[in-house]
Order: sequence, then C-alpha cells, then structure tokens
Amino acid sequence: MKQAQFEALHQDEWRALEERLAMLEKTRAASPQAAGFAAAYRRLCQQLALAESRAYSVSLVERLQQLNLRAHQQLYRPRQHLGARLLTLVFAGFPRQVRAAWRSILLASLLFYGSLLGMGLLVYLFPDLIYSLLSPQQVAGMERMYDPDASRLGPYAGRASSDDWMMFGYYIMNNIGIAFQTFASGLLLGVGSLFFLLSNGLNIGAIAGHLLRIGYDETFLSFVIGHGAFELTAITFAGAAGLQLGGALLMPGPRSRRVALHAAAKDCVGLLAGIIGLLLIAAFIEAYWSSITRFTPGVKYAVGAALWLLVAAYFLLGGRRR
Repeated sequence: MKQAQFEALHQDEWRALEERLAMLEKTRAASPQAAGFAAAYRRLCQQLALAESRAYSVSLVERLQQLNLRAHQQLYRPRQHLGARLLTLVFAGFPRQVRAAWRSILLASLLFYGSLLGMGLLVYLFPDLIYSLLSPQQVAGMERMYDPDASRLGPYAGRASSDDWMMFGYYIMNNIGIAFQTFASGLLLGVGSLFFLLSNGLNIGAIAGHLLRIGYDETFLSFVIGHGAFELTAITFAGAAGLQLGGALLMPGPRSRRVALHAAAKDCVGLLAGIIGLLLIAAFIEAYWSSITRFTPGVKYAVGAALWLLVAAYFLLGGRRR
C-alpha cells in the first residue's frame, strides 16, 4: 500500500485520537480507559509498525511516534481514586477557590458582619428596637434558649443529652436551608443574596444586642463562638457565591448572559461542596458541644478562639503547595 493510500485510510482516526488526547491532557478528568481508548492505542501501535516497516516518510513516522508517545503517557498515567480526589478538594481545592473569590467574599462579609455589628450596637443602646424585627414571643423564646439556669443551651433548652442527635439533624436542615436560600436567590440579579445577607445579619445582631444587654452575654457568646467559626463563614460564602451568579447576569462582558451564568455556576460548584462541609461541622459542634453547660465559659471561649484561628489558617494557607 502506498503512503498516500495509507494516510487517507487512517487520517480521520488519527485526527480523532489527537483531539481526544488534547482533551485528556488539558482536563485530566476523563478516564483514558473509557470508550475504546486502549483499542485505539493498539491500532496506532500497529500502524506505526507498518509505517516503519514500509519505510514511509520520516515526517509521517515521527508524527505517529509522537502520537504513540502521548497516548502511552495518558494510558499509563497515575490515576487518583475517589478518596484521593476528595482529599485534594478538602485540603487544596476548596481553600484555593475561596481565595480566588476573595472580592465577592469580602463584599458578602462586609454586608453580613457590618449589619450584624451595627444592629447589635443599636439594639444594645435602644432596647425597644429589637421589636421592629422580632415579635415579643420570639424575643421571649430567645431569652429561654440562653437562660443561665438552663441545663442545655440553644433551641429546646433543657432537653436531654440523648436528644443531641435529633438537634444535629435539625441544625443541618436549618443551616443548609439558609445557605441554599442565600445562594440561589443570587439568580435575582444578586438582589436576593444581598437581601438574605442583610436580613440574617440584622436578625442575629438584634438577638445578640438584646441578650448582651440583659446580662446573658456568657451563655450566648459561649454558645455561638464554637460553631460560629464554621456556620457564619459558610453563610458569607453562600452569599458570595450568590453574588457571583448575580454579577454574571448583570455584567456578562463579551459573553452572552447564558454563557456567563453557566461559567459562574460551574465556578461555584466547589464552593457549594465546601459550604455543605462547613455546615455539617457546624451542626455537629452546635449539637454536641455548644449546647452543653458543664464547661465554664472560659473553656468554651478558648476552644472557640482556636476554631476561628483554625478556619482562618485553613483558608489562608490551604493549597499553597501542590
């Protein structure tokens, strides 16, 4: 068979293999074993042997040799198992994505913590202001939750320790619901995420200001400081992800809004996975640690401070080295 006939016969197959290799080399996500890759590699080896035995041109042989080398590297490359990929996401991918989204996270943090601190100070100075956000029944319920005489703190104060598993599930559902609401409402041009960040900040600030004013500071602060490192951080991250969706719709740049929204949503996938992880940790701490009263406030403050430092170190230092 002449070289021209040989090339015409196999040209489409080589081109398809080159395109597939380019995708594998770029993403390193798909498995090269799938969909007949190994069979295509064996055919390429046979074609290379034929080209060399028939003394075809040097350019054709070199092309097939390079293609063969690339296919061999992809076929026998080390593969990460699910556990390894999960560990990579936890210890490197998530903190890198957080640092990449620092602008939206900074904006979400200013909105959330700014409204929280501002409303807390106003309620502390003007006590009746809390009733503009909460009903008298809700305020009374908050006071019962953080009563210094309660055997357990938080919702359903005074419950038995055997009910902690039930509270764990309650906190998971409640916190994930708030985070998803804050994120998904970003589709309303970001206005929804802005609203929920401010709303949550104002409500938490009002409760904090009221409880500190009536002297429940130790029970309230010792309760929230531990799980707050994970829960409040997750809320701001959810708001930041929602703001990214809204930003893609408002300022798509040269792309269409649909394409910009798709790209922003793809970037948020890793953030959402990490947010769920943070909320699971927060729910566990809130159910099994924050609510107990047998430890002194000083011990809880120390543990809470350590957890805040751990979270800060994780996002500042995680994934710096590959």
